Amino acid sequence: MKVTTAQDERIAQMKFSSVYPHYITKVEKKGRTIAELHEVIHWFTGFNDSKLQKLIDEQATFEQFFKEAKLNPNAHLVHGVICGYRIEEIEFPTTRNVRILDKLVDELAKGRKMEKILRG
Repeated sequence: MKVTTAQDERIAQMKFSSVYPHYITKVEKKGRTIAELHEVIHWFTGFNDSKLQKLIDEQATFEQFFKEAKLNPNAHLVHGVICGYRIEEIEFPTTRNVRILDKLVDELAKGRKMEKILRG
């Protein structure tokens, strides 16, 4: 599938704070912890817990969220299909970054070892 400009704009304007509770539910349902989720988010974005909480409190959009992030140089190693989209084929940076984050959370929930998730 191909991401359209309209889909990219919709995703860019979504609030991270509206998706974050779903990430928590997903990982905890599979026996993983919020600390592990934060480790994954930290690896990908460079955000510590206080910065992450600040962005949640401010109700930052994904566009704002990723503008403030210092993406991990190994983030390009995250590839595959998530939500029907092949990550490496998504041309819009914000949408690609959201899908990478979705993929990382999915790997965590599926029980993948942390060193594999963090491409270490």
